[in-house]
Amino acid sequence: MLAYTYTRPGEFRLTQKELPKICHERDAVVRVTLASVCTSDLHILHGSVPRAVVGITVGHEMVGVVRETGSAVTNVKKGDRVAVNVETFCGDCFFCRQGFVNNCSDKNGGWALGCRIDGGQAEYVRVPFADRGLNKIPDNVSDEQALFTGDLLATGFWAARISEISDKDTVLIIGAGPTGLCTLQCVLLHSPARVIVCEKDPFRRRFVEKHYPNVLTVPFDGAEDFVRKHSDHGGADRVIEVAGTSETFRLAYTAARPNAIVTVVALYDAPQILPLPDMYGKNLTFKTGGVDGCDCDQILSLIAAGKLDTRPLITHTFPLSDIDKAYDLFQNKRDNVIKIAVRCSQN
Repeated sequence: MLAYTYTRPGEFRLTQKELPKICHERDAVVRVTLASVCTSDLHILHGSVPRAVVGITVGHEMVGVVRETGSAVTNVKKGDRVAVNVETFCGDCFFCRQGFVNNCSDKNGGWALGCRIDGGQAEYVRVPFADRGLNKIPDNVSDEQALFTGDLLATGFWAARISEISDKDTVLIIGAGPTGLCTLQCVLLHSPARVIVCEKDPFRRRFVEKHYPNVLTVPFDGAEDFVRKHSDHGGADRVIEVAGTSETFRLAYTAARPNAIVTVVALYDAPQILPLPDMYGKNLTFKTGGVDGCDCDQILSLIAAGKLDTRPLITHTFPLSDIDKAYDLFQNKRDNVIKIAVRCSQN
């Protein structure tokens, strides 16, 4: 089968691999129908993910059809259309029982697919702990609608949930890339009083203004003053940082009001530093880290009910045979790219 492979630091190549097989009774093999190209894949390519294993198939956001299951898998069966979770998790360890599935203590737990084991930018993928990591797609939901369930929407849904948003809050979202836009949709489910999106790219600001006319937008320059002007208590009540630069990290805590919650879900290329002496007394609560992707069934239900729709985010689609072109386009941000989908198999 065709598989997009991490061949060495700085290089991905389309290669031929053997079809994956069931290795454990809790495994499933999925025929991948649609996958995405993600910024985290670029982090692997650029060497920013030291735990990524050379030789693995990349890709961690995908949907498909179950081809085969292990003997202990009961929640899905051959022929089911499924969304694949970005994380694999056993469901039994201390962290899983607390809902902290990102820190599953199994050797294959956490972000394994497309990082430490073969992922889904391929015709087929093996999914460990299939009962946990696969969610059946409702009949009225298309592959395109379901594609972001296991990663981007799971991240946005989790970020909004842990931010403890109320209907009186002003929420600042920093970044209107794919993760930021999915986070925006999930934040709006909580009906906050006001939402502000900070984004430097004018195309993405226009995208927000077109699709979410009640949301305020602001470029990075002048954002701190804008947020204060449009907040009731000297800054945003809730800040969600998804952009991942040192400048946006700084904005996250400077634009927050005292006693605000700052949720940081961005993946950074370098360590970030908090000026704690200068912040003393501001009493901010920081929530950080990778998504605990355990809300995918609820997300799919919201998609089926028409309350979430991320199809407009898919601006380009390529066949798997042209995935090099997809990466070139995504990496260089030409043609107003938001998100790229890859059709991996047809039957």
